[in-house]
Amino acid sequence: MNVSFFIAQRLIGKNERRFSRPVIRIAITAIALSLTVMLMSLAIIKGFQNEITDKVIGFSSHIQVSNFSNGNSYESTLLKHTDSLKLSFSKIEDIKHIQSYATKAGIIKTDNEIQGVVLKGVSSDFDSTFIKNILTQGKIPSFGRLKRSNKVLISQTIANQLNLNIGDGFQMYFIQQPVRVRQFKIAGIYDSGVAEFDEMLVLGDIGHIQKLNKWSANDVGGLEIQLHNFEDLEKINQEVYSNIGFDLNARTVIDNNPQLFDWLDLQNMNVRVILILMLIVGAINMITALFILILEQSQLIGTLKALGSQNWRIRKVFIYHSLYLILRGMFWGNLIGLSLCWMQKQFQILELDKSTYYMSYVPIDLNIAHILALNIGTFIVCWLMLIIPSYLISKINPIKAIRFE
Repeated sequence: MNVSFFIAQRLIGKNERRFSRPVIRIAITAIALSLTVMLMSLAIIKGFQNEITDKVIGFSSHIQVSNFSNGNSYESTLLKHTDSLKLSFSKIEDIKHIQSYATKAGIIKTDNEIQGVVLKGVSSDFDSTFIKNILTQGKIPSFGRLKRSNKVLISQTIANQLNLNIGDGFQMYFIQQPVRVRQFKIAGIYDSGVAEFDEMLVLGDIGHIQKLNKWSANDVGGLEIQLHNFEDLEKINQEVYSNIGFDLNARTVIDNNPQLFDWLDLQNMNVRVILILMLIVGAINMITALFILILEQSQLIGTLKALGSQNWRIRKVFIYHSLYLILRGMFWGNLIGLSLCWMQKQFQILELDKSTYYMSYVPIDLNIAHILALNIGTFIVCWLMLIIPSYLISKINPIKAIRFE
């Protein structure tokens, strides 16, 4: 029989003395609150990062293949042999979808307003899943058919700036020699909350850009590649790059939006700081509770030493007792933290300013691996920090301890 565990169980079963009861309750509450804050912080930051990443990828895919001469220009240059390129990429298993696109800068002019935009032309291979999720009005037209569609999708931001609605028509001017004009009709309005795209992107038929640039029906400005797993981004980008010509370039969504992803990476530092602070708070409270328990049970310690019990065996009694208190705190911390996360995920109680945070509510991403890692890490850290304070037991004189009142 494990004598230390047996004695610890008897101590747990007894009602704590009046002196230790409030300290123990504070320690359990501190562990519960610390774990609650850590769970919510991790779920919110990961949800925030995933939401923004998904929106950026939805507009530009994981990898873009285009000419080196494109640079950061809004004007696509001709990319030929797209069928052979797609065939070469088919050998890469982690690729989910490949679609064609082309971009061209233009100016929308209405009776009272003017706005510079970028027309992104897509074809029949366009994956509209993301756009459907952010579409607020209208519907997505069919692109890339034999007859070019004059219907386009614009953002709610552009619609508000130009006072446009579903079904309205407008003219877009393209600055080239000579200046060309196209008449478009609004089929749908989307709202992503990402200002970098909402303020300038108009989604239309790639046939218009092909006609303006005097390209053939098979010519495009680039290829967008969607992956199954974002974690494989760099590896797949290297494979894609090795399968294209010397005059082509493969850029990841991170390469195209470095400032945005650098900002998202900074959020990880915030999470680390919160986790460390909360672990320190919880551990200090448990150490305090352990000291109180040792002081309160001085007579028991003296008696066990007088009976010949080793110091380590007595230390384990109080470590077992403290671990029980940690588990109680972790139980309530998980219950409260996960309940709050579930409520926010289901009912979106906490709202945000969409113009600042790219979304109208606090996002939540509950990952079972993160939850398990956080619980295991909290338990191990608190357990390790209890070993050193328990060394105080070896300094207790049994005769003085038995006489202690």
